[in-house]
Amino acid sequence: MRINPPISVKDLSDFLGARWIGNPDELITGLNEIHMVEPGDITFTDHPKYFKKSLLSAASVVLINAEPEDRFGKSIIISDNPFTDFMRIIQKYREIGPNKEMISPSAKVGKNLFLGHGSSIGDNCVIGDNCVIHPNVTIYSNCIIGDNAIIHAGTVIGADAFYFKRRENSYEKFLSSGRVVIGNNVEIGALCTIDKGVSGDTIIGDDTKFDNQVHIGHDTFIGKRVLMAAQCAVAGVCVIEDDVILWGQVGVTKEMRIGKGAQVMAKSGVINHLEAGKRYLGNPTSEAFAKNREWLLLKKLPELIKKAGL
Repeated sequence: MRINPPISVKDLSDFLGARWIGNPDELITGLNEIHMVEPGDITFTDHPKYFKKSLLSAASVVLINAEPEDRFGKSIIISDNPFTDFMRIIQKYREIGPNKEMISPSAKVGKNLFLGHGSSIGDNCVIGDNCVIHPNVTIYSNCIIGDNAIIHAGTVIGADAFYFKRRENSYEKFLSSGRVVIGNNVEIGALCTIDKGVSGDTIIGDDTKFDNQVHIGHDTFIGKRVLMAAQCAVAGVCVIEDDVILWGQVGVTKEMRIGKGAQVMAKSGVINHLEAGKRYLGNPTSEAFAKNREWLLLKKLPELIKKAGL
């Protein structure tokens, strides 16, 4: 998420009522969660386990709840509650809320759009040329959709990330401030859900096709020409490279990478990175040939036990 106009470390510290260490005049140009940071960004951390990772990240400024032994050259802002203060920064720079009108006046719509009954387009959205949006589709604010898209009925694009901070007797919600960016010639089936980035982008590449009831978590990157069959679910911060095929009811846990051209057979569970160009099967997945051999041996196990007299 960009901060426009940029704000200095000192001015942001004053806004938060916090203490700064480092360069007070350093300008903060963006805000991002640790997985998505770039130079100029501020990120946050509130657990010693992640202090070093944050301080060694690409972020220019870190919002933190203790003074570290080594800042690694970073400017820091010390806060009693970095998570809550990070939400305050989001609220300062981005309006968070539901679609107020069926088609926002700030949305930019291309030529030859078909918009079905009951569909909604939020603030600052950009829709390309020759798109077909079927009935009861909801597109939240700040989403971008390329040319020649087909989005089937009941799909939701840009819903909030599933991201909460555990408190003693409740959960504090992370205010999702990112976007969904969809390329050209993409088709999305009925009743799909694509979550916006927490503070960056969820990206769907050109010529990708989703069947019905597919879910994509926050900040996930889907490459070009990817196929996903019905009821696939991909968690947040995953990378699905070009030409991957996920067959029905495949589940992918968070922060996984599936290499170019890989295929994952139906009902499989991906809990480890998968290499490019191979076929995978099972839960957890392994290469399809090895998994089939494993299942064949398991099928013979009772007979082998009987022969062994066990």
